[in-house]
Amino acid sequence: MKRPILIHPDPRLKKACAPVPDLSDDLRALADDMLETMYDAPGIGLAAPQVGVLNRLIVLDCVKEEGAAPRPLIMFNPEITARSDEQSTYEEGCLSIPEQYADVTRPAEVSVRWIDRDGNPQSEDFTGLWATCVQHEIDHLDGKLFIDYLGAMKRQMITRKMQKLKREKARA
Repeated sequence: MKRPILIHPDPRLKKACAPVPDLSDDLRALADDMLETMYDAPGIGLAAPQVGVLNRLIVLDCVKEEGAAPRPLIMFNPEITARSDEQSTYEEGCLSIPEQYADVTRPAEVSVRWIDRDGNPQSEDFTGLWATCVQHEIDHLDGKLFIDYLGAMKRQMITRKMQKLKREKARA
């Protein structure tokens, strides 16, 4: 089931999320809904607070090559355990901040551990777009948006655009 995606500014997007204590069928269904919502948007990552749920859950799939098999990842309680000193800069966007993009510099490689959909502990090293995406989504779980990495003027300009977009949607 596709879920509505919250648009910035929304106070739920700025809250730190609670760890998932136990996996339930409801949480697995939420993860499946989030994947469907992400693919439909279309996006490469989505965090639970973006659909109004303040739990530590993210989904991502950064496979973009035409004809390549998708690789959906569901991560409960994801945690970055190591970051490279090397940095990389990607132009980031966000489904909660539609049609706004900016360069963000982050560690080029990260190690992440999480609990998968079946309750099994997982860990993996991510590079490139996957590293950027997983860091972006984990930031959401801590109440941080990609625009928080920008200068105050650019951040305020994007926020004003989002407020205008929300007013227009409310009138439609």
